[in-house]
Amino acid sequence: MGNAATRPDFWETAAGVAVARFRLAVTVRRWDRGRDAWADAYTSFYTVWTWRSLAANVAGSVSLGEPLVVHGTLRVREREWDRERERERDRPLQGEGEGRGAAAPPAPGGNSGGGAHQPRCWVTAEIDAVAVGHDLTRGTSAFRRVSQAKPLLNTPTGATSP
Repeated sequence: MGNAATRPDFWETAAGVAVARFRLAVTVRRWDRGRDAWADAYTSFYTVWTWRSLAANVAGSVSLGEPLVVHGTLRVREREWDRERERERDRPLQGEGEGRGAAAPPAPGGNSGGGAHQPRCWVTAEIDAVAVGHDLTRGTSAFRRVSQAKPLLNTPTGATSP
């Protein structure tokens, strides 16, 4: 549960598959006994990926700042900038692929931000969503069923054309 931190980006792949992506902000709340009130702690951001009909419906339904509930699979990946090819690439997370040439952990006191000789690395948290909806504990929503467009069939009417 969190809030839409960006508007959904929507596009179709070369194969015609609908894709939508947006960022979800999730803020942890804690009870502050001293103030006798809830207080915000840290905020985490996730990139939410949706596909096919869910993507089209997310693009038509989700707006910036709206409270959402997202259900799906969380993927945490370490990314690195490949300077030779000038593009991003995945790096195995520590513990993955051990014995298969996994990247060595950085040296103690090393700079993971990427100096002159070190790659620029970061961690991404992404959710492959199977369901997205508005958080109804924080407001109301009106559901509209979307029907698939069906081609019109030529049906004989009995009339003949000249």
